[in-house]
Amino acid sequence: MAQTPLELKIVEALEAAAQPHGIDVVDVEVVGAKRAPIVRVRIDHADETLPTISLDEISAQSEWVNQVIDELDPFPGSFMLEVSSPGMARPLRKERDFVRFAGETVQLSTTATEGRRKFTGELLGLEDGEVRLSCDGETVAIPFDEVKSCKIKPNYDA
Repeated sequence: MAQTPLELKIVEALEAAAQPHGIDVVDVEVVGAKRAPIVRVRIDHADETLPTISLDEISAQSEWVNQVIDELDPFPGSFMLEVSSPGMARPLRKERDFVRFAGETVQLSTTATEGRRKFTGELLGLEDGEVRLSCDGETVAIPFDEVKSCKIKPNYDA
């Protein structure tokens, strides 16, 4: 999930431009030095019935992604852009992601200041503004606005 105001600003700009391209902006992450940061943008098809986006399709989409960020001009100097697929450890950011990927094993961390903050378990979905997980034989409900990050935990044995 985009966390910083800068990441949120980039996500908003990209999402506004993504629809005509048939793209879903999965996540944006800004890492590295402030002078020349790396902007990681994960994209996929907006049409959820299509298979995961291919490398050739990512390459074809990178130009408009770069253009949107250039027009936004969020950095005083240069930046490096990495555009990729969400990968097997797909980040879940939007409410609909928590419905779409119900049944998957996820790793979730919260912004809570007390109690348990990290959970690994089966995603049961989103209900009444709460993310529901099955962890250690119990159902856990976490308010959506307290989710700091959530990623699908890949099963490499399958």
